[in-house]
Amino acid sequence: MSQAIFYLLPSNEQRSAIEELHHKVCQLAEHYYRHQQAVYIHCQDQAQAFAIDELLWQFEPNSFVPHNLKGEGPHNGAPVEIGFDRLGPNKSRHLLINLADLCPSFAVNFSQIIDFVASDNAMKAIARERYKQYRQLGITLDTQDLATHPLDLD
Repeated sequence: MSQAIFYLLPSNEQRSAIEELHHKVCQLAEHYYRHQQAVYIHCQDQAQAFAIDELLWQFEPNSFVPHNLKGEGPHNGAPVEIGFDRLGPNKSRHLLINLADLCPSFAVNFSQIIDFVASDNAMKAIARERYKQYRQLGITLDTQDLATHPLDLD
């Protein structure tokens, strides 16, 4: 059965809600790659997919996260795949990080799903709808407020 966790992102005075979201996605992708988990990052659109791809290239100078956009890269794909279409990843993966406005129909194919509630009010409303969509799919849901319970990514 699939399980989803919604991370409630705190406000950050140095970054916009989108920048904070993208930064957190890169942190999580690096963490799960280091723990040998195959990750699929599902983006809202091509522009966001390209932005995440570019950010992962620059993210941590001392640690490279092998990644590729869906349809590019090695035959078997990199450990982290980034896409935005309605079909999902090219191969089976353990973890879905969802950045799209809607819960993707293929979410049930993942054992673990990470989603976010950004500090921006408009983004919060969209996240509430996704939460309902996951629940309708029978996915087990949980939340974690990163302001009071930060991620331990070591």
